Amino acid sequence: MKILQIAPLWESVPPRAYGGTEAVVHVLVEELVRLGHDVTLCASGDSQTSARLQAIYPRSLRTAELENKSVYSWQHAALSLKDAREYDIVHNHAGEEVMALSHLVPDVPMLTTMHCLITPDTQFVWDRYPGHYNTISRSQYATMPKIAGGTYAGVVHNGIDVASFPFQAEKDDHLLFLSRISADKGPQLAVEVARRCGKKLILAGKVDPYDRDFFASTIAPLIDGDRVVFVGEADAKMKRELYKAATCVLMPITWEEPFGLVLAEAQACGTPVIAFNRGAAAEIVQDGVTGFVVHSVDEMVAAVARVNQISPMACRRHIERHFGREAMADGYLRVYQSILEGRLPGQSGAPPNGKAPRQAVRPSGDARPALAA
Repeated sequence: MKILQIAPLWESVPPRAYGGTEAVVHVLVEELVRLGHDVTLCASGDSQTSARLQAIYPRSLRTAELENKSVYSWQHAALSLKDAREYDIVHNHAGEEVMALSHLVPDVPMLTTMHCLITPDTQFVWDRYPGHYNTISRSQYATMPKIAGGTYAGVVHNGIDVASFPFQAEKDDHLLFLSRISADKGPQLAVEVARRCGKKLILAGKVDPYDRDFFASTIAPLIDGDRVVFVGEADAKMKRELYKAATCVLMPITWEEPFGLVLAEAQACGTPVIAFNRGAAAEIVQDGVTGFVVHSVDEMVAAVARVNQISPMACRRHIERHFGREAMADGYLRVYQSILEGRLPGQSGAPPNGKAPRQAVRPSGDARPALAA
């Protein structure tokens, strides 16, 4: 199959540190190439890939000193579609900019993966999108607004390169929070949990410009360098070292996160996750088997006391089976084939009841059981 993959221009593929979408694109592209497909990746020029790389700008926009970065992102979207008719299918990970331009190549099948949530500002584009789209979790689909455009292609969970995450059964006696340092990720709640448990907490994550006030006013006063340690944004190497050593990872998210790669990455290292029951947490963490899905700070504190009941190997095997690169590539290949053969139901927009249709793609091979909702 000849496949055009379009990544956002904001981070390189793979990202050097933060960049969930770009990390997923890298794993998918590498697996598709390994399986023998002809893949072109449209991404920043500093990306690393086994596919054919098409770049309109030599660096990721995050690292570029430009006043108007959005113009470059639009140019990336336009030039990525310039030769779209040469491909069997276009897989768009770059969001609404590519969707808005998809009308210029109406005869080319396009799949857009919803890596983010639809907002009132972006729904205008979604309502007019003529292609297909998929979600990365069932919870993401269930909470999305009714849209007038697009044909739903099912659920394909994100996958990771499990082999690149080191497994470690013996853990140190500290907790870990690894994410963006923003209010919706709940780092202040992780600090409260650690304090009430009497345990050391390592905080790792990037601080975006719009989160600097939150960091300065809420998080910085909690950091003492002893019981609460902030190590900044973790690159690929550092986060693996942090994951494998921690007693568990805390994810007190306060929003409907569509997926959350940290949940899968930590478990791949044999590290249990304790997460609030928001977004896709319950689809990725097997409650009582690979961690705990809780509803409050009190329940999270109680779960920390029981985390030694969780088998590190059970965590690893769960991710290998359901969230590895093979499972994700298999899911997307089945969606591609369904689109090309016209086997999707042709249903535009999300149904009013917010439930995914039965055709939704499972996160793993046909012979494996679907995960519980």
